[in-house]
Amino acid sequence: MGSGETRLRRSCATKPFADHHPHFSHDAINRYLQDENITPAIVWEQVEKSIEPDPNAFLLFDDSVSDKNHSHAIELVRRQYSGNAHGLIKGIGVVNCLYVNPRSGRYWIIDWRVFAPQVDHKTKLQHVQEMFDEAMTGKKLPFRVVLMDSWYATKELMVHIHRAGKIFYCPLKSNRLVDDSQAQAPYQAVSELQWSDQGAAHGKLVKVNKFPGSLKVKLFRVATGNGRTEWVVTNDLEQTSVDDTREICAIRWKIEQYHREVKQVLGMEKCQCRSARAQRNHIACVILAWNHLSALARDMRTNIYSIKKAMMSNYMRQEIARPSVPMAYI
Repeated sequence: MGSGETRLRRSCATKPFADHHPHFSHDAINRYLQDENITPAIVWEQVEKSIEPDPNAFLLFDDSVSDKNHSHAIELVRRQYSGNAHGLIKGIGVVNCLYVNPRSGRYWIIDWRVFAPQVDHKTKLQHVQEMFDEAMTGKKLPFRVVLMDSWYATKELMVHIHRAGKIFYCPLKSNRLVDDSQAQAPYQAVSELQWSDQGAAHGKLVKVNKFPGSLKVKLFRVATGNGRTEWVVTNDLEQTSVDDTREICAIRWKIEQYHREVKQVLGMEKCQCRSARAQRNHIACVILAWNHLSALARDMRTNIYSIKKAMMSNYMRQEIARPSVPMAYI
């Protein structure tokens, strides 16, 4: 196993990298991806040093799918739903866990799992629960709130988080059944509930269908910036503000920003190696590179898009001043 510094230098190990680096051949990079075993635990060793822990931190969970629609023989590829494509595609799914410091607004990817039920027989929900437990007992990270997408708002996961003494904020699907009548009326879909001015501003106490009898949650009707409505539940019964709830839920979009950056800037989807080992290592390398570039961007008070653009701008200035391919004057 190479050193962490060596892994970081190779974290952009792709075919174009071999084309432009004098010391790395295509075969060397391919052997590296095929032979190494860069696990989430190894990446955690690198990122742990830079994390700013906070007792009020947020833990964010969500998954993304790397589009492999044109692949025919890549292991780990399976048909699955992609929110980006709004439909089923062939791809490799990754369930991610981000740690967010609420004071600085900084965030780090601290764990991830490749979604491969054909290999480990685990669901995305099981991966999330394992990463949640690992953050608490293994990494021993302080945090207070867990944020997830509606897909993860299951009874089992929310009850597990509640019993661990943590707070969750989860949007529910519009057809999720709840009771706001103190058992005086049948359960009904959240989208069909009636809201008083008091409830709309401060939320209402509800019982989610099939939840343990003693577990009540606060439900908020939250208007989002794109004109949609989310029905958000939390086990924080002291929460009384729909505006505060909206602000907390907005933090969840940091993980969407992470998904965009690893795909658009760092080429998460580009690896065409066939073996599962190589694909897993490529994902780990991209995550190493993202953590490094994110720390660099924070120090430079910019973002990783600007860092990449600056690199290309420097190249273009050099080419305009001293063209490597001289053109004829007309």
